[in-house]
Amino acid sequence: MTLRHSVVLATTLLKLVDARPAAAQSVTHRGLVEARVTLFPQRAANDTQRAIADLLAREEVFIRATSWFRLSSGVEARGNSYNQVDRSWRTRFDDRTVRRPALAMRRLSAAISRGGLALDVGKQFIRWGKVDIVTPTDRFAPRDYMAVIDNDFLAVRGARLAYAKGGDTIELVVVPWFTPSRVPLLDQRWTVVPDGVSITDATPPESWPGSTQTGARYSHVGAGYEYAVAFFNGFNHLPNVQIGVPPGPSLPQPPAGITVLMSPVSRPLALVRTYSRMRMYGGDVALPTRWVTLKGEAAFFATSTPGTDEFVLFVAQAERQMGEWLLIGGYAGSVVTRAGGTATFAPDRGTTRSFIGRASYTIDSTRSAAVEGALRQTGDGVYLKGELSRSSGTHWRTTVAGALIRGEPDDFLGQFRRNSHLSLTFRYSF
Repeated sequence: MTLRHSVVLATTLLKLVDARPAAAQSVTHRGLVEARVTLFPQRAANDTQRAIADLLAREEVFIRATSWFRLSSGVEARGNSYNQVDRSWRTRFDDRTVRRPALAMRRLSAAISRGGLALDVGKQFIRWGKVDIVTPTDRFAPRDYMAVIDNDFLAVRGARLAYAKGGDTIELVVVPWFTPSRVPLLDQRWTVVPDGVSITDATPPESWPGSTQTGARYSHVGAGYEYAVAFFNGFNHLPNVQIGVPPGPSLPQPPAGITVLMSPVSRPLALVRTYSRMRMYGGDVALPTRWVTLKGEAAFFATSTPGTDEFVLFVAQAERQMGEWLLIGGYAGSVVTRAGGTATFAPDRGTTRSFIGRASYTIDSTRSAAVEGALRQTGDGVYLKGELSRSSGTHWRTTVAGALIRGEPDDFLGQFRRNSHLSLTFRYSF
């Protein structure tokens, strides 16, 4: 869907809203302006930049025309000091850009609900699963991985139909336009390369999948338990990676995370990203007990794309709320059932075979703290993120955050060991 189509859709829906009596309408909005400075104590092999500034402005409007119809829209503008944002101010409706768009339609969807039936059409966020940090069944949720461990979700363009009755819910999803996860820029520190190696992106835009993606999920809430089963048929939003020097002999493939382990060459290497076909069969379960809530989630990923792995992801975790504390801990695992041999950029798989955890604490009405992390079971990689946040009045919030990353250079987490960082964020919400 182009920007012109989205504007026509929004205008038509707004006309429908204006046709209703004013008393039946409800309009709410929320927004923010955020400035952030991120500091990296160490230089990377391919990146000497150690200070990055970001600016984000976002506005979202929600219009409830009747008890059964709602329109949701949102726009955002970005700026960045280190070429991570497109310089063009053309408004983007999709998220298929290598860099973050300077001006984008964050979301635009219409929702119709009648009884237990609900239909959402447009650009929206679709989330599946119950566990934290690594969520195996969450296949309609691409992310912005430009900074790998600090990532945001991207909306997808499609339709979601849900029917709920009692404790049962059936959900059907159709996404005609593929949205890939945004990967790190090749000349910056989150793409890890040795000294002397230069990489260029040779991925043709027309190589991205154009087929429709579909999915279905059934969930049940019972007395003292919840469970769901899910199916996805489409494409992996995380890419396979091929590197070579055309023309010339083929070169070794990099390990996960597009790390390149090879001798420096005089010619730049060409990187091509492709997106494999994927079918996902999975489910999740939650069992509240007296002391903790036990959660589990697992998915099997099959593919018809040659050279691509088939694998299982699973997570087992325990969650406990104690006063102002929320504690989450568990294990994320993966098993390759058929090795394909092609390298991938896969943060979800790269964070598995690890002990994972998260803790948050509400200090008082204006202050909160949180920490999360993952520790590889072999000890080869670890990351730890923490933040302390304080609000001032009803609009301002200041957040100090940091990430510590350590490990072996051939480990997905450990390869980012030079990317430990500190950040300071000022946010004005309205």
